[in-house]
Amino acid sequence: MTLARARQLHLVVAVVATTALVLQAVLVVTGASVLAETEVPPLATRLGRLVSYFTIQSNLLVAVTAWQLWRDPLRDGRWWRPVRLAALVGITVTGLVHFVLLRPLLDLEGANWVADKLLHLAVPLLALLAWALAGPRPRATWRAALEALVWPVAWTVWTLVVGALSGWYPYPFLDHRENGVGPVVVAVVGITVLFLLLFAGAVALDRRLRPVPDAGGAGDAALSRASRAR
Repeated sequence: MTLARARQLHLVVAVVATTALVLQAVLVVTGASVLAETEVPPLATRLGRLVSYFTIQSNLLVAVTAWQLWRDPLRDGRWWRPVRLAALVGITVTGLVHFVLLRPLLDLEGANWVADKLLHLAVPLLALLAWALAGPRPRATWRAALEALVWPVAWTVWTLVVGALSGWYPYPFLDHRENGVGPVVVAVVGITVLFLLLFAGAVALDRRLRPVPDAGGAGDAALSRASRAR
């Protein structure tokens, strides 16, 4: 995988993720909702809830990191590694949890259907494909994995606290009023285990798979220098 092709692949991910986020934001601003509500909340409330969804946060991380990799396919750095790893694992969890727990609950049409498929299917698949083909690798470490884990843990704690105070939960499997505290605990533990397994798998694969992209050519080396000079 050359730097030029890596940039193209990251650009596709960045554009699709950004498009998905903009489309979902437009639907929220105009009063459309993905999950059925008895009435449309005020705009400030809708926007606050929008950014509270793990789906939105993980897609946003993917968009930001993909745009950065479009500029420099060899991007690296002390804090870049956990952020990039969090984006990859987070978007994977988004896709898996949606497919297993949320997809059966949704009956969407039109633009809501498009936004749902972009956020939960297209972006996760493209992000993983881009990482598999273009990396950059090696980057993942156990330290980066532990630092990246702070985000989903903090999100879970914050979501449960805010939900208990406000009565609103972004996902039904976190709402203890539906089936009791037990199922919520099981869901949280299960998703935490999933995160741990995915972080461990990402670190292991990062070490085993061949380094990419290849900056060995003269053209790629010039492209790398130009990217870093921006």
